[in-house]
Amino acid sequence: MRDLLPAHLMTDLRRRYGEPQRHYHTWAHIEVLLKLFDEVKSDLADPVAVQAAIYYHDAIYDPTAADNETQSAALLRREGDGVLTDTSLEAAVQLIEATARHRPPEDLDAPALEDAKLFLDMDLSILAAPWPAFCTYEAAIRREYAHVEEADFRVGRRKILEALLQRDRLFLSRRFAPRWEAPARANLRRSLANLG
Repeated sequence: MRDLLPAHLMTDLRRRYGEPQRHYHTWAHIEVLLKLFDEVKSDLADPVAVQAAIYYHDAIYDPTAADNETQSAALLRREGDGVLTDTSLEAAVQLIEATARHRPPEDLDAPALEDAKLFLDMDLSILAAPWPAFCTYEAAIRREYAHVEEADFRVGRRKILEALLQRDRLFLSRRFAPRWEAPARANLRRSLANLG
């Protein structure tokens, strides 16, 4: 399934994920998700949609913009037309749009909902990484937001971490939630404490 997309689209995606403003949202992030995808693909109702969403979910990434998810979904809609079936294309677009809030769309049938839960969990898997890897992630995010003054960044980051911790569940899938929920919450609490 690695040959899901034509070579010219893959080349363009790799170029996009190599843009200079990226430090976490790079091709390395995609590779992590593809390894997790390999772990779950036999359980997916629409593995093509999930794989396409992995490739495109951060294809457009401007740390100063508020509509990266919408723009990335629109890019896939354009580039995936005639490459993916209409059903898989629309499912992938929905998955990408769901990363804006990291909540599954409400109108999905049961199999598509399970796909969405797995995809969204995979995208947040870094939150449950061992502490040194989590710190590397946080440093990379800070570099992506280098245009934000330190005091403002700390205030904004605190709000994001607090909002995550207030969720009933960070991870939604039966496969990943038991594995990742506790370490992710520990990392978030520790990071929040470090912000002062």
